[in-house]
Amino acid sequence: MDISGLNTVASQSELTVTETKKNDVLDKDDFLKLLVTQLQHQDPLNPADSTQFTAQLAQFSSLEQLGNINDNLGGLQLSQTALNNSQAVNFIGKTVTSSGNSIHLTDGVSDNLQFELGADAKAVFMSIYDAAGNYIKTVESGALNAGEQTLSWNGTDQDGNKVSDGAYAFEVAAVDADDNMVNTATFTSGRVTGVTFKNGRLCLLAGNKEIPVDTVIQVDEEFRD
Repeated sequence: MDISGLNTVASQSELTVTETKKNDVLDKDDFLKLLVTQLQHQDPLNPADSTQFTAQLAQFSSLEQLGNINDNLGGLQLSQTALNNSQAVNFIGKTVTSSGNSIHLTDGVSDNLQFELGADAKAVFMSIYDAAGNYIKTVESGALNAGEQTLSWNGTDQDGNKVSDGAYAFEVAAVDADDNMVNTATFTSGRVTGVTFKNGRLCLLAGNKEIPVDTVIQVDEEFRD
């Protein structure tokens, strides 16, 4: 019996697989092409086993369903993103608080340094850094109770010189009566005046600060005159 047809099937199948492997992923179209090629070049005297053929069809059906599910999930994600983006405008006019350590100096006046102490502290140290990470100053406080606290910075460096307006960051270190470190958390807040999208991330505009909406932990009612 002439087996050249079988060799042709093997070589063509290998070629098809090689071409599709270039994309590293076999989709449902590639699967269907392999299945059709197999049917076109099967030996008439020894056709493909019906059980195997049925299993291959079931695999193709499963692959197609998974592809449809993936497409639907992608569409659902886009719809959810669009909904979240449209709802973000509801933050405008309200004051939000988020986890973060950014502050801004405007006309020599700094935002408040907001933080939380996990326990009573006998001393608290606030280190200020500029946008490039350069050290500016350490603001020291006396004993403070556990809970939310607010300190101020006068906009000067360690030598008492006024620094330029712009974005800054702060870090908090605190010790208790036994000189053990106290757990701390920093916050930033502001009144939302707008919404922006940067690198696929939704941010709230609060003065000169951009607050990622997924970091917001508290929303207060809008200001009233």
